[in-house]
Amino acid sequence: MIGYVTLGTNDLPRAVAFYDQLFGAMGAKRLWESDQGVAWGTSMSQPSLGVMKPFDKQPATRGNGTMVALVVDSKDKVDTLYKLALSLGATDEGPAGPRGEGFYAGYFRDLDGNKLNVFCMK
Repeated sequence: MIGYVTLGTNDLPRAVAFYDQLFGAMGAKRLWESDQGVAWGTSMSQPSLGVMKPFDKQPATRGNGTMVALVVDSKDKVDTLYKLALSLGATDEGPAGPRGEGFYAGYFRDLDGNKLNVFCMK
């Protein structure tokens, strides 16, 4: 159902460097890029995530209650990607661990304060 998600940034080069490393570790690649932003994914027929400078030229702000969830296939990948995000400058919003029956996730905010999680269902 989701085609793509975009997150705003006020520092495109810094955001791109963060997501190049995080998404590269997930097997994703840049699918699209311009002066306005970059999007990553595994193919153009699958959902993707982009970071963009706002088109209205106003400062990017993060949405309260907005979160992007990145699915992976194992707890080990959740742990690895959560730690990678923190090492790249993300801030902790909840360490990787079980969150109810069959749900394992780690929560963080990217360099612009956007909230994401990495999760798996088992």
